[in-house]
Amino acid sequence: MEIKNIKKSPFLDDGMHKGAKAVTFANAKALRANLTKAELILWQFLRTKERVGYRFRRQHPLGIYILDFYNHKLKLCIEIDGEYHYRYSQKIKDKEREDFLKFNGIKVIRYKNKEVISDPENIIKNLKSIIEKIANSKPSLP
Repeated sequence: MEIKNIKKSPFLDDGMHKGAKAVTFANAKALRANLTKAELILWQFLRTKERVGYRFRRQHPLGIYILDFYNHKLKLCIEIDGEYHYRYSQKIKDKEREDFLKFNGIKVIRYKNKEVISDPENIIKNLKSIIEKIANSKPSLP
C-alpha cells in the first residue's frame, strides 16, 4: 500500500533548497533584483568562481528562509546584517534560523552592513581565509 500526501519536513530534505516553496523562490527573485549596497559590494566579489574557487548563489531559498549568499558544496551561508538585526525580536528570529542551518550542517558567517561598506577589502580577506579553512577541512573523495 502506497502512502500519499505525507508532508516532507525540510529537516529531512537533503536537497539544495530543503523543501523551499514557490513563494520563497519568488521572494528570493525579488530580493535579487533589489540588493542592498553591502550585498552588491560582496556580490561583486563572490559572483565569479575564479575569485574564491567556489560558486556562490545570492538570495538562495532554503526551507522557509532566504540566505544572502550560499555555497552548497562548502555548506556555507554568508549573511549581511542591516540595522534591524539589532532588534531583540529579530535576534530571536536569527537564532531560530541559525539553529535550522546548523542542524542541516550549514556554517553561518555574519557581517554587518557597515563593515562591508566601510572596509570591503578586510571582509574579503577574512572571507577568503574562512573559505580556505572550510575547504581544507573537508575530506577529499577517492
